[in-house]
Amino acid sequence: MRIIAGRFKGRRLKSPPDRRVRLTTERVREAWFSILAPSIEGSRVLDLFAGSGVLGLEALSRGATSADFVEVSRTSVLTINSNVATLGVEAITRVNRGDALRFTAGLEQTAYDIGFADPPFPTDQALKLQATFRNQAFCRVLVIEHRSSLELSGDETRLYGDIALTFLYES
Repeated sequence: MRIIAGRFKGRRLKSPPDRRVRLTTERVREAWFSILAPSIEGSRVLDLFAGSGVLGLEALSRGATSADFVEVSRTSVLTINSNVATLGVEAITRVNRGDALRFTAGLEQTAYDIGFADPPFPTDQALKLQATFRNQAFCRVLVIEHRSSLELSGDETRLYGDIALTFLYES
């Protein structure tokens, strides 16, 4: 896995050694960041269900000023820390080990500019995260990656085969 664009373009990152981690494909990441490109520069980003941390690190590569990562798996947290160290961005990142839904429930309105979320597909965590966001918009825009068969009401949904990206905007 590698960073697609920006100052870290081409840099390779580690993937967590866990078969349960589903990596976001480069094609979907490229689409994701093309849509968000005007908003990335100078933004504070939150990477939920972070896995390897690639979404937050891609945002930093493209000009985000800070990235916070939330991941429950110990092995994934170790991988994120390793990837942060590889890129030398420790000073502008925070890695939080814990439940993403609990983490977001305690956030203030627009604590972040952009939120990325890639919850496990076989769970209902995408729906729960959507409800949390609608109750308290903890970022200006939240993008949730989910299986395309899941009906997730958002402000905009883009389909990429069996993957969907649903965008939710602060109202």
